[in-house]
Amino acid sequence: MFKALKTKFRNNKLRKKLLKNKVLFNIDSFSFSSKNVLIIDQIIPEFNKDSGSRRLTEIIKLLLEKDVSVFLVADLKQYKYNSDYIEKFKALGVNVYEPAIDENGALLTKELFIEKIASKLDIAWLHRPNIFEKYNTQIKKHNPNIKLVFDMVDFHYLRLSREWKDNQDAKTKAEAERYLQIEIDNCKKADSIIVISEDDKVELIKHYNTISKMVVIGNIHDYIPKNETFITPEKRNELLFVGGFKHMPNEDAVLYLYNDIMPLVWEQHPDIKINIVGSYPTETVLALHSEQFNVIGFVEDVAAYYKTAKLFVAPLKYGAGVKGKIGQSFEYSLPVVTTDIGAEGFDFSPYNETMIANNAKDFADSIIALYTNNELWEAASGHSKKIIQPFSLQHISNTIDVVLSK
Repeated sequence: MFKALKTKFRNNKLRKKLLKNKVLFNIDSFSFSSKNVLIIDQIIPEFNKDSGSRRLTEIIKLLLEKDVSVFLVADLKQYKYNSDYIEKFKALGVNVYEPAIDENGALLTKELFIEKIASKLDIAWLHRPNIFEKYNTQIKKHNPNIKLVFDMVDFHYLRLSREWKDNQDAKTKAEAERYLQIEIDNCKKADSIIVISEDDKVELIKHYNTISKMVVIGNIHDYIPKNETFITPEKRNELLFVGGFKHMPNEDAVLYLYNDIMPLVWEQHPDIKINIVGSYPTETVLALHSEQFNVIGFVEDVAAYYKTAKLFVAPLKYGAGVKGKIGQSFEYSLPVVTTDIGAEGFDFSPYNETMIANNAKDFADSIIALYTNNELWEAASGHSKKIIQPFSLQHISNTIDVVLSK
């Protein structure tokens, strides 16, 4: 009750501010076309902070290239509805919902906005399980003919069940089962189900076997050809980890690096330094910072780190889906050492044994092998383009056409 009153008070305060500033809703200011897609995510995608946001941003760009009108809504409380990324998406040509005052003098909530545009929409692309669960009924109510797309991002049940196997925590197991119910119910209601990898698809089929609804759309990666500015391995001397720390598998991986893997590396090569880059580092991660284990946090552009690092390391013990950090590394022809979980969705062959390790000793040995053997490094680096070819813009663009035509 108190939370509801608090929200009502703050929304009323927002309404008065919008009235004073004459921020009025005008449907004519939005651009509709022959194909209109509503996209809802938890936030306005922060494309330089996390893999899921980067992937969704690239999907939005591809939709725009196909002359599809995109309407973007974030599942934020009205009085907290602000983001530095709103203007960036508007500049791309995206119709972005923002709070305003409607023709009746009422606060235009995101729910009311959806109601006003629903009749003109063809597809609702609902990003992540909780978003689909929250909005699918409301959207269908206002437009029964709309096609519902459930973009799983990753199979949350699979990720959480793997986490439970690692930590044996009863709460984690209960959360995994809760997500399985949500995700299967979403699959039943959706017209199209987007899974992020063939591996996730195989796992989902064990619980929901309507394969005809499923389409694989992974992360989008464009290989960057090597040129005269490409730094050769003998001039590189640091390891790199990248990952947003709102995602718990990343914190776990960094702790694993710090406590179990890097001490083995430092026994033989005490001068090797690792940079830890990623948004929203937790207090636990920040406490690991040292000259050798350099916790940097968020950077606006991670390209400089990928271009200069000797190796990308990602010892992920649990998770699901395709890891954007891995694909991004291969964009820059940067060899990787990761686990089976990190490599999921990619075909590393014939370098599986070189770049995949599943215990601390093997992981440290793989780091040392690639770090000290420049010939091996060059061979693994040269294989990068082939590894990420299935994630090319053209491949994903063709798959999006399948979703639009369903």
